[in-house]
Amino acid sequence: MTESHETTTGARAAESGTRGDAAESGGDAGAGVTPVGRAHPPAFAPDSLVLNRKLPLWYQVSQSLRASILGRPQDASLRLPTEEQLAAHYGVSVLTMRQALKELETEGLISRHRRRGTFIEPRARRVSPVRLLGSVDAIVAQQSGEATTVLGHGTVPVPGDLAEFFPDCGEVVSYRRLRRDGESDEPTNWAENAVRPDIAARIDVADLERWPMTKVLRDGVGVRISRITDTVEARLADPVTAELLQVPLLSPILHYTGVTYDDEGRVVDVARIRYRGDRFSFSVTVEAH
Repeated sequence: MTESHETTTGARAAESGTRGDAAESGGDAGAGVTPVGRAHPPAFAPDSLVLNRKLPLWYQVSQSLRASILGRPQDASLRLPTEEQLAAHYGVSVLTMRQALKELETEGLISRHRRRGTFIEPRARRVSPVRLLGSVDAIVAQQSGEATTVLGHGTVPVPGDLAEFFPDCGEVVSYRRLRRDGESDEPTNWAENAVRPDIAARIDVADLERWPMTKVLRDGVGVRISRITDTVEARLADPVTAELLQVPLLSPILHYTGVTYDDEGRVVDVARIRYRGDRFSFSVTVEAH
């Protein structure tokens, strides 16, 4: 099954600079005070977001904020900005922001405390279902928050099964990465990306240990992504996958293929990700309106 996902590229970036250690409205006067002699942790700063008005706003905001939470520096403050500050940052109503926060609270990523504020759960599970609803930020969120090791990269001939995506290229740059759970260090998935050489020349490989490829392409390289076409299917673990993910040979895995297009209609990246079948499920939400 293939789902095509459109995202709006363009000019409006959300307001930035939100302070991550601000107290909730009506909160205790002393909340967030750091004892003398102890350095303040860096404020939590959510990423900016360009909203796609064709998709539910609360969902886009929740996925963007989820990616920011899972990709935050380890020493960052656990306190989130207030609802009002987050709503202003993303350019949405407070009601929409509350719905987005409720999604993250249900997932166990945050906890909300009356008169104290909203906090990131430091031991929250960093693995979730593969859930896609048409936004680039949903892809970024799904792939964020795990420890990533770059296994290798280099120029290779275009693989035969990818030739249709790169008709004008004789070669692509291949990147192989292994992701592990941030707490248990258990391998969760491994990814292969085939990237156009002209785009790959601008990628800093070190960024791939901090960010998902989609975020590197969009925010690091500056690719104007127009859409990502996703396919998810059940497969059996081949020898390489079984060894990397530490699962039995021929055990079930989820095989994800994501084809990323720029605003000129060119394929810039084909990602193939193998997820452990015992750690992930796949769901697609179809909105009626």
